[in-house]
Amino acid sequence: MGLFKEFREFALKGNVIDLAVGVVIGGAFGKVVSSLVSDIIMPLVGLLTGGISFKDMKWQVTDGVAITYGNFIDTIVNLIIIAAAIFFVIKAMNKIRTLAENALKKQEEVKAEEEKAEAEAEANKLTADQQLLTEIRDLLKARAQEQSK
Repeated sequence: MGLFKEFREFALKGNVIDLAVGVVIGGAFGKVVSSLVSDIIMPLVGLLTGGISFKDMKWQVTDGVAITYGNFIDTIVNLIIIAAAIFFVIKAMNKIRTLAENALKKQEEVKAEEEKAEAEAEANKLTADQQLLTEIRDLLKARAQEQSK
């Protein structure tokens, strides 16, 4: 029974669920990029190269055996686009994380300064006895000044 509980805790952790969502979205993203490359980019590249279709490019070794290097080129272009997209997404996420960390750090600094100011104010605050003695001192000074006039 302990093994089942341990597995359940593992499977329900946020990281596992996030990973599963990432895999599903990544698979869909890969299909979109493959379609973008196959259906839009490669035909345009073929048009620029004089109507050559990369998918049709192959090296016929013998009858029935061909090396389809056009598909390989297509896959490399897919990889480059996916890698660039992931690079820019991660770069944006890192920028957002840095901004959030800086804002949090600034907020913590302001809070620390406020706490320091409160502590200094509390330290400078007179106790009731000290306040009473200060009032007595001030009254005695005032009386002394009146008598000296």
